Amino acid sequence: MTIRVALKLFASLADYLPAGHRGNRLELDVDQGTTVADMLQRYRVPERSAHLVLVNGLYVAPAARAARRLEDGDELAAWPPIAGG
Repeated sequence: MTIRVALKLFASLADYLPAGHRGNRLELDVDQGTTVADMLQRYRVPERSAHLVLVNGLYVAPAARAARRLEDGDELAAWPPIAGG
């Protein structure tokens, strides 16, 4: 069975979306049981580069990403580390 989820990659992480894709959001059908870590690995987003990861606006800590299963309608968003002065 598949579920529909959205993946949003911000700033430099948007470079990991498929070539030719416009914008930073993808709507995807994935297998039920897919985790946050599975999705980031699927798009080859380096673990250290996905600094802030949210599912439906709620923070998912690095240690929880392999266990946090996505559900139908979820939105997974990731940001790289932010530098500034």
